[in-house]
Amino acid sequence: MARRYDPERRQRIIDAAIRVVGRQGLAGLSHRSVAAEADVPLGSTTYHFTTLDELIVAALRQANEGFAKVIAAHGALEDPEGDVAADLARILGEWLSGDATGVELEYELYLAALRRPALRPVAAEWCEELAAPLIRRTDPETARGLVAMMDGICLQVLLTGRPYDEVYAREMLGRVIG
Repeated sequence: MARRYDPERRQRIIDAAIRVVGRQGLAGLSHRSVAAEADVPLGSTTYHFTTLDELIVAALRQANEGFAKVIAAHGALEDPEGDVAADLARILGEWLSGDATGVELEYELYLAALRRPALRPVAAEWCEELAAPLIRRTDPETARGLVAMMDGICLQVLLTGRPYDEVYAREMLGRVIG
């Protein structure tokens, strides 16, 4: 029997992994659950991703594009005269008010790096990618501080269920900038 040509299968598996984590959390992710979600044979998931960590890395890379894309698309940080703290607070609010499941998923995969060393380089890439446009407006240390502050604010919103407070975020980000 000839193999069916399916060039999109790998991507469908990654997309399915993201949906599984979005619904069931990382604990619900397995090759079997992803194969069922993607409607592919179990062997396809293990062919494309030998280990679960490889699949999680691919899902994390894709999920990490969310906030970085929002910053890149915004363009506000390109204005050398702009208020960086205000711009970041506004962008953060836009991201947090969007697809809540996507934001939660991005953080769940990001925080999975605490227990899964294979994910740490991808989590570090995420931080570096977020810091890159900020370095052009501040300096490397301040950019890393801003990323850490934004992470903290996002986690507080996600964990407490309190609404995002743009005025507070602007104030705190402004303090980091100095």
